[in-house]
Amino acid sequence: MEIFGIPLPAILSQLLLGLVNGSFYAILSLGLAVIFGLLNVINFAHGAMFMMGAMVTWMGFTYFELSYWNMLWLAPLVVGLFGILIEKTMLQWLYKLDHLYGLLLTFGVTLMIEGVFRSIYGSSGLSYSVPEALQGATDLEFMVLPNYRAWVVLASLVVCFATWFVIEKTKLGAYLRAGTENPRLVEAFGINVPLMVTLTYGFGVALAAFAGVLAAPVYQVAPLMGSNLIIVVFAVVVIGGMGSIMGSILTGLGLGVVEGFTKVFYPEASSTVVFIIMAAVLWVRPAGLFGKEK
Repeated sequence: MEIFGIPLPAILSQLLLGLVNGSFYAILSLGLAVIFGLLNVINFAHGAMFMMGAMVTWMGFTYFELSYWNMLWLAPLVVGLFGILIEKTMLQWLYKLDHLYGLLLTFGVTLMIEGVFRSIYGSSGLSYSVPEALQGATDLEFMVLPNYRAWVVLASLVVCFATWFVIEKTKLGAYLRAGTENPRLVEAFGINVPLMVTLTYGFGVALAAFAGVLAAPVYQVAPLMGSNLIIVVFAVVVIGGMGSIMGSILTGLGLGVVEGFTKVFYPEASSTVVFIIMAAVLWVRPAGLFGKEK
């Protein structure tokens, strides 16, 4: 069967690839949305944290023979603690200043992190094998589905919607939202708002590191692997609405699929379609698809 002269299996394969990319977009934009929505900081270092997640995973296996399953929680923990260090030593002094200061600071942090890893490991990619339990593929008759790609989509969806549920539907999430809007009132109830803010930033960058662990067997692990991806992720966040948790998830997944469709029918536009959509959305709705108009 063909659609516009293109075999159906080829279309489905590209859609699967788009959904995998969309899963990375979703979980990375979710981390950005959590940090901006609750801390009001534009975290340009998110791509570097994504790279650190992948690099820590590779280092854990290479130097300590730690399995992929161990690194799935250990790498986000390590990178999250590093993020907490950044927040306590640098970012906490910028919350009351213009967004530009936080953007410039995190951009500088990105350059330093990438520079350190590039000086040690160079710019070429490092290979990381798919874990044995997820190797191979499943024949669905109309297409062959690689098991690891299916795992990436499933793991991303579980983490994304669990995060949305905690922030939007639980008492902890209510404390987080209230703490950013009226910290003095929340502190009057005996809640340590500065600690809550610090842990929120740590959790946001841990999400980026988790995406890095998932990406390690898919992409080449390299110091600059997050640089190009983070530009697209920022576009996803803007389209979904700055600070919108659900908007980041749905927009990330949707734009990944759109990107996959574009690669099938008009490959030349696949690298720019996200930015074209961003321009169109901002023209019609400046706050984004799920953002709140002020």
